[in-house]
Amino acid sequence: MRSSVEDAPDYCAIEFAMEVLGGRWKLAILKQLVSGTHRFGELKRTIPAITQRMLTRQLRELEADGLVRRTVYREVPPRVEYTLTDVGHSLDSLTEQLDTWGRWYRETVRREDPLSGPRPTA
Repeated sequence: MRSSVEDAPDYCAIEFAMEVLGGRWKLAILKQLVSGTHRFGELKRTIPAITQRMLTRQLRELEADGLVRRTVYREVPPRVEYTLTDVGHSLDSLTEQLDTWGRWYRETVRREDPLSGPRPTA
């Protein structure tokens, strides 16, 4: 389990942000929720590599930090929806920039060997 956000050091805002956003899947989850409300199964399908247990854990942490709102509908079968809060939406441009950078990195830099320069293309 992660440490409390309140325990994050005051001297470094990046460490504080990483305490909230750190985790392999949190930014991917936030990126999916930018487009609107999603049910658990929809999120699981859009991020197929994440386990159900990890998705549950990451969503709980995002909810506890005020980035995601969880709404339970009392019906049979129960329906649970997740949506970004206003605080969560404050990260919209950041998630878009990271998505753009990740695509660029995958297409450009990853093809290169960081120690010897660009890889030859076949």
